[in-house]
Amino acid sequence: VLGLFRLWWIPVGELPGAGTYVRYDHRAMVDILVLEASRAGAVIVGEDLGTVEPWVQTFLADRGILGTSILWFERNKGVPVPPELWRSNVMAAVTVHDLPPTLGFLEGSHVELREELGLLSRPAAQEWEEHAEEMTQWRAALTAQGLLRPNAGEDAVVAALHRYVSWTPAKLFAVSLADLVGERRTQNQPGTKDEYPNWRIPLADSEGRNVFIEDYPQIRQMTRITSAIGASR
Repeated sequence: VLGLFRLWWIPVGELPGAGTYVRYDHRAMVDILVLEASRAGAVIVGEDLGTVEPWVQTFLADRGILGTSILWFERNKGVPVPPELWRSNVMAAVTVHDLPPTLGFLEGSHVELREELGLLSRPAAQEWEEHAEEMTQWRAALTAQGLLRPNAGEDAVVAALHRYVSWTPAKLFAVSLADLVGERRTQNQPGTKDEYPNWRIPLADSEGRNVFIEDYPQIRQMTRITSAIGASR
């Protein structure tokens, strides 16, 4: 949705640092989008993640366009934001397509993969230290909400994180199919082209076994997550 406001244009043959933001007539573009959505009876969800000017979220909310809130990004001064303090005019989720499925994220697979691909902008040790601290904080937040027992396993943590998001006032709640089946591998790695098979990862469970539609009813993680959020949504 940020492309309705501005895009970073890079001259042909130049490096990204030589580019600049080019702004668009966002009022006209957003108004047309809202009009067509109204005619179609559709709900608009804008991915307002990343480098976003604060007024953009307000502008979209004033026009009935939902934003996007991802659990891993909902932190205030380094501390997880309690569910009741999340925005309401959003689609909320635990993870997003540019991050690993939740099981993989808990293990730090996003750090490991970016290190392998040479995408880290700081020492790997620093990345791992920060990741460990964040995971400790999220476990503490889940425990404080009564959603997690001490020393609970990863599957229980994944279910608790989804229950946490289900307690937010968000108008919509999205659950990743990759999370439901227990997939660990990143589906899309930003900053890559041919270095990683983006959007070509066959869906698999936590043990690496391929998953098919007819397998869904037998997948325990799917039942665990849907049961965890069912009482709230």
